[in-house]
Amino acid sequence: MAEKSASTHLKRRSRRREEEASWIPKLLRNSKVATAFALLFADAILVALIVTFVPYTKIDWDAYMSQVTGFLGGERDYTNLKGDTGPLVYPAGFLYVYSAIQYVTGGDVYPAQILFGILYIINLGIILYIYVQTDVLPWWALSLLCLSKRMHSIFLLRLFNDCFAMTFLHAALALLLHQRWHLGLIIFSAAVSIKMNVLLYAPPLFLLMLKAMNVGGVISALAGAALVQVLLGLPFLVSHPIAYISGAFNLGRVFIHFWSVNFKFIPEPVFVSKEFAVSLLIAHLMLLGVFAHYRWCKHEGGLLKFLHARIRSTFSTSNSSSLPILTKEHTVTTMFVGNFIGILCARSLHYQFYSWYFYSLPYLLWRTPFPTLLRLVLFIGVELCWNVYPSNLYSSALLLCLHLVILLGLWSASPEYPNLSTKSSTRKSK
Repeated sequence: MAEKSASTHLKRRSRRREEEASWIPKLLRNSKVATAFALLFADAILVALIVTFVPYTKIDWDAYMSQVTGFLGGERDYTNLKGDTGPLVYPAGFLYVYSAIQYVTGGDVYPAQILFGILYIINLGIILYIYVQTDVLPWWALSLLCLSKRMHSIFLLRLFNDCFAMTFLHAALALLLHQRWHLGLIIFSAAVSIKMNVLLYAPPLFLLMLKAMNVGGVISALAGAALVQVLLGLPFLVSHPIAYISGAFNLGRVFIHFWSVNFKFIPEPVFVSKEFAVSLLIAHLMLLGVFAHYRWCKHEGGLLKFLHARIRSTFSTSNSSSLPILTKEHTVTTMFVGNFIGILCARSLHYQFYSWYFYSLPYLLWRTPFPTLLRLVLFIGVELCWNVYPSNLYSSALLLCLHLVILLGLWSASPEYPNLSTKSSTRKSK
């Protein structure tokens, strides 16, 4: 009897080992997964070659290190944290990240480049995971994510804080695909604490939260995100709150016309005018409202009907509530399109700002009804515009036209059904 039992145990253990051993081959038989791993490996080699042989271009690194040195020296007044490019204009998360980088690298550029090379691969891995999960692109189109000269430069030769902000944002989005809303909001808030451009994702994110969570879940998730901001900014909020809030969250900054990649064709007096800024803000809000009503909430009867239904369900006395599970495609499409609208209406895009939406470009292009050839032409055209230095009247006008064509394609695309399934229960959002 004991021998029979031992034999059965050995068979089970052998079967388990065979299943575990066959897991990786099964995974790699998926052409997109295999392509993603191959791209990660190939790009890792390219990253190593760039860091080793391409000269570093000094732009903001010294300013970052000066600001961090002041912070580590005990300075808590944001107006006194300055570098050779001016005062610190990023929230407190930026200081913690670059303080850690300074500690690890000693402030030297080359080891920092190695660190950013690792960050580049991590970010690419997260993005490839999102693309594989959504299944919008054909397997070969995933290679577009590795073909940007400008993106390699931003990560490896410039060491901008945009790289960390967008990596955190992409990680948050990956969590949202699995309905991890509270943790996703915490990571999202961490991204905002590094650079405020991440707030371009806030309107579509809030809409998705209203769709996927009850009111209590939305409030608690937003409270968690707010708590992250308070905790990270606490040393400054306690000592010099006005200087911190006005410096780190200044929404009225006017960028230098020379560095604008998207509106260089606009005369400088118009570019810096308040009227131009207000016009872009109005266009931004109108486009968000139109897309929310006619595209993102189309299957719910429009934005107003959706909000009315959510308000009614909030005050309903019924114990049963319907909390849908959003499809991954709907989540990513809403987030990427909402951010792209913000990019289109931004008064000034500097070269590092390309990282704000490059990794969404292939997805957005394949969400349009355009033929594949036109998608590739648009992708190449955008990349070429971002590699014209300095930008000029023609490159900036062309970039705006390309953005408008992409937006028109997104508008003409059929909205995907938002819900994977609906469970009528008292299920709580994670």
